[in-house]
Amino acid sequence: MDFWNFSLLEKGGPMMWALLGLSILGFVFFVERTLFLHKGQIRTNAFLDGIKNLLRKRRVIEAITVCEETPGPIPKVVVAALRNYNRPEPEMRTAMREAALVEIPVLERRVGTIAAIAKVSPLLGLLGTVIAMLSGFNLMQDIGAYADAGVFSGQVAQALISTAAGLAISAMAYLAHHFLYGRVRALVHDMEWAANDIMQFLLRDLPEAQEDEEPSQVEPSLKEQIG
Repeated sequence: MDFWNFSLLEKGGPMMWALLGLSILGFVFFVERTLFLHKGQIRTNAFLDGIKNLLRKRRVIEAITVCEETPGPIPKVVVAALRNYNRPEPEMRTAMREAALVEIPVLERRVGTIAAIAKVSPLLGLLGTVIAMLSGFNLMQDIGAYADAGVFSGQVAQALISTAAGLAISAMAYLAHHFLYGRVRALVHDMEWAANDIMQFLLRDLPEAQEDEEPSQVEPSLKEQIG
C-alpha cells in the first residue's frame, strides 16, 4: 500500500520521478511492440501454400489481393515477388530485398528505445544515490554536534531506494528488449525464408499450361496477367 500512495517515491528522492517516467515509457513501448509484432506474425507455411495454390490456378490477381490484405511484413515481400515475376531474376531479388529493407525498420521501431532505458536507468539510480549522499553530508554539517545516526540513516535509505529502483527498471527493460529482439529476428528469418521459397516456386516449380489443352481452356499466364 505504501507504493500506491507514493511514499517510496518520496523516500527515494527526486530522481525517483525520472525513473518512474522511464518505467512507464518502457512499459508502454513494450506493450505496443508486443501487440504489433504479434499482429505481424502469421502462419508462413499455410500462407505460402495458399498463394501457391492460387498461382497454380493462374489466379495471380487474387494472390496479390490476398497478400495486400494480409497484415505483416511477409506478405509484402511475397507481393513484391509477384509484381516483378515478369522481370529477370536479379531484378526480382532486388525488389524483394527493397521490400524487406522497408519493413525491417518498422519492426525494430522503439525496440532500441527500450534498450536505451535499460542502460540509462542504473545511471539515474546512481545519480539519485550521489544526490542523496551529498544531501546527507550537507545536513550533517549543518546540524553539527547535534547530528545523530537517525538523520544520516534516512539519507542512506534514500540513496539505496534510488539505486534499487534503477537496477530493477534496468533488469525489466533488458528482459523486454531481449524478448522483442527475438520476435523481430524470428520475423526477419521468416521473411528471408518466404522470399526464397516463393522465388524458387515462381522460377522453377510453377507448372506451365499443358500444350495439349485448347487455347480457350488455358488461362492467361502469370506474365500476361502481371504485364
